[in-house]
Order: sequence, then structure tokens, then C-alpha cells
Amino acid sequence: MNKKTSQIPEIQLLAPEGWREYQLLDSGEGKTLERFGPYTLIRPEPQAIWKRSLPPSAWQKAHARMQEEQKEYGGSWQLLQPINKSWEMHYRSLSFQVQLGSSRHVGVFPEQASQWDWIAEQVKAAGRPIRVLNLFGYSGLATLAAANAGAEVTHVDSSKHALNWASYNLKLSGLAQKPVRWIAEDALRFTQREARRGNSYHGIILDPPKFGRGSGGKVWDFFKNLPELLAACRAVLAPDACFIVLTAYAIQASALIPYQALQEVVGSQGNLTCGELVTIEESANHVLSHALFARWTP
Repeated sequence: MNKKTSQIPEIQLLAPEGWREYQLLDSGEGKTLERFGPYTLIRPEPQAIWKRSLPPSAWQKAHARMQEEQKEYGGSWQLLQPINKSWEMHYRSLSFQVQLGSSRHVGVFPEQASQWDWIAEQVKAAGRPIRVLNLFGYSGLATLAAANAGAEVTHVDSSKHALNWASYNLKLSGLAQKPVRWIAEDALRFTQREARRGNSYHGIILDPPKFGRGSGGKVWDFFKNLPELLAACRAVLAPDACFIVLTAYAIQASALIPYQALQEVVGSQGNLTCGELVTIEESANHVLSHALFARWTP
């Protein structure tokens, strides 16, 4: 094997192992059948191009089905059986609210559980007080995991609704007294300002969308804006940093994209890995890929 070939990273597939209240029951023909706590939901999934494994009767028992509209992640839920618009779910010691809204997303990305566990491990392994920056924090599950493990967390999201949701989840998990700072601002703008102030973080969590609109109508485009954001992250990364984790839902990209993006931040120092976050449909052993990731530790 020549020198260049030996530097090619191994692509890892990570499936969460700690779920009791979530299950991918079936998938195929552009849809998924998933159990979220007491309810079963049908959601669109273009990557599920195979045949369904379970009989139609199993799908007919679903409580709700997402009807897509011709816009980014837009649509409406068709209620098929009695169902609450919001309910509580749990992952390990964390509690959080799940709800049906105007998109296919319900407030939790089950495949991300692998990331929450890893983040908690890095915080505990540090063995000292550390500051964590969570950018595009959404409903706050990564923030909860880091805070529960002992980190001081700065949670950034341009959506005040998302911040309120994440704050509610913190209280729901019994972590209201943990040191979490809520910032309603554009992730790039905030990180750049933190660099100017001389503030730094020992851990950085990035979960940027493929496309979105932030405060003041500012447009976020993953492929155009990620390099500038990573440059800002490099400026706030503490010399004794513990970890960086980047998740990318721009799934048409390669897992090498987040890998090489983080490589620009950390250089050749430390341990850098990459791969895909997946869930496994046990009925047919289908592996459904949801997102790409890269992780770094010193």
C-alpha cells in the first residue's frame, strides 16, 4: 500500500444502541414506519428505495402520516388514529418533548443518540470543568447530554422557538440547575464575536442544516457557508480542547466532506474519524443512512 492510500480514512457506520422508546419498524418505497414512544409514524424517506418488509396491515396501524408539500422539509401531518400533538420521550436519563409540527421532524433525531453518548464520554473523560459550544442546537438533546455529563454549555440557535423547546427539555430532564447559556443568534455571527472577545471552548458541537434561514432572513447554505464557520470555530477552539463533532445532513455529499472540513480546523494533530449515522430495521436488516459525521479528539 502506498503512502497516499494509507491515509484514506475508514468510513464508520454508527447505529444507536441505547433506545427503548424508538424503533425503525419498517422502511421502503420512499417511506419509513417508526415508533416514537407510544405512537407509530409514517415519514417520507427518499433513500428507502427497497421493498417494504412488513405487510400493509402493519402500516395501516400508524397513528399519523406526514404529507409532503413542494417546499424544503414542508408538509402537514395526517392523523390516522387518536394521537397527542406532543408527548414525552426518554433516552437513558434524558427526557424531552416530541411533537408534530409543520415538517417531518418531530424534535428528536434518533440516529443522533450515538453522538450524545460520545459527547458525554468526552466530557466525563476530560476529568475537569470544560466549556462546550453547541451550534444549531435545535431542541437541545446534545446540550442535555453534555450538561448532564458535567459541561458548561453555550447553546446557539437562531430560532427562539427552538431555544424555548430546548430549555423546556432541560427542565424536563431535571437539569434546570446546570450551567447552560441560551443564545438566539446566527451561529457564524456569534462564533466570530466570541473570537473577537477572546472566548474559547474545549468542545464544539456542530449540526448545521443543509439549508436554512436564520434571524433577519440570513440564509445558511451548507456548502457555501461551512468553511467560514469552521474558520470561526478554529479561532475559539481552546489550546487544551477535548473534542469537536460535526454532523452533516447534506446527505448527497460524501462522509469525506466533514472529515476534510474538520481537518482544516485541527490539522494533523489528534484522532480524526468519520462515517455515517444510521438506524437498523431489524425486520429485514436494512441499514438506513441519515447523516454524515466527523469527530476529533486530541
